[in-house]
Amino acid sequence: MGNNQPSIIALLHGPDRAGLVADVARWIFDNGGNILHADQHRDDVKNIFFQRLEWTPGQGSLAEQAAAFKDYVQGLGMDVDIGLSSEQLQVAVMVSKITHCFHDILLRWKAGELACNIACVISNHATLKEEVAHYGLPFHTIPVSKANKTEAEAQQIALLKDYGVQLVLMARYMQILSKPFLDTVGCPVINIHHSFLPAFAGAKPYHQAHARGVKLIGATAHYATEILDEGPIICQSVASVSHRDSVSHLIRKGRDLEKIVFAQATRCHLERRILVYGNKTVIFD
Repeated sequence: MGNNQPSIIALLHGPDRAGLVADVARWIFDNGGNILHADQHRDDVKNIFFQRLEWTPGQGSLAEQAAAFKDYVQGLGMDVDIGLSSEQLQVAVMVSKITHCFHDILLRWKAGELACNIACVISNHATLKEEVAHYGLPFHTIPVSKANKTEAEAQQIALLKDYGVQLVLMARYMQILSKPFLDTVGCPVINIHHSFLPAFAGAKPYHQAHARGVKLIGATAHYATEILDEGPIICQSVASVSHRDSVSHLIRKGRDLEKIVFAQATRCHLERRILVYGNKTVIFD
C-alpha cells in the first residue's frame, strides 16, 4: 500500500448529508491523526455515502483510536468496518485438481505480494499433496460426494475454525458450497469463476461461449453466496477471441485472465478496499 507506518483503515457507509466528509476528517485531525488515503463514492439513486480512509494516529495506540473512531462514526449514523494495516488475515485455500489459480496465488504469497498468512490448503482430492508440501503448508484431503457432502463440509468448517481462518479462497475448487456451509464458516469466501458473469454461469462456460460464437471471453472473482455464481462481483476482465479460436484456445486465454482477476480480488480484500452493500461492491482505489 506504499506506507510502512502502521495505520488505521476504515470502510464506512450510510445516508449522505452535507458536511459528512468534513466531520470525519475533522475528528481525525482533532485526534492528532494524519490521513494517508481517502476515497469516496456516492450512490445518487439510494443517497448512500461510501468512504475508505487510512490514517496514522497522533495519540494513543492504533487499537484505542480505531475503537474511538468507530464509536464516533456510528454516532453519525454510519456503518463502519475498521482494521489495522499491521493485521494479516488467516487465509485458507480450497482447490480441486485444476492448479493454475492455486499456484499463482501461492507464488504471489511467497513473493510477499499478498499481505496475509496462508494457514492451510483443503482439497477434495489428494492430487496436490506433494505440490502443497513444497510450499510448506498443511494439506487436508476431504473427499466430497453427494452422499457425504454434509459430513464433509462439517469437517471443512471444523478445520477452518481450528486454523482461525478469516478468508477462504476458492482457487478453482470444483464443488458448490452449501448454504449451511456459508452460513457457518464465519468469514468471506472468494470464488474465481471462469466466465464473465452473469454470462455463461455454471459448468463449462468456455464450451458454452465457443458454441455461442462470442468475441469476448472473461473471468469473474466474486464473493460466494448460496445462489450459484450470483454473489457480489469484485473484479472482472475480458480478452478478445475470434472464430479461429478453439475451445482449448479459449481455456488457455481464460486461465490467464482467471489468475490475474483472482489475485486482484484477493489483494483488494486483504487491503480492505472492498465495501459490500446489497449484492454489489464498491472497490476503492
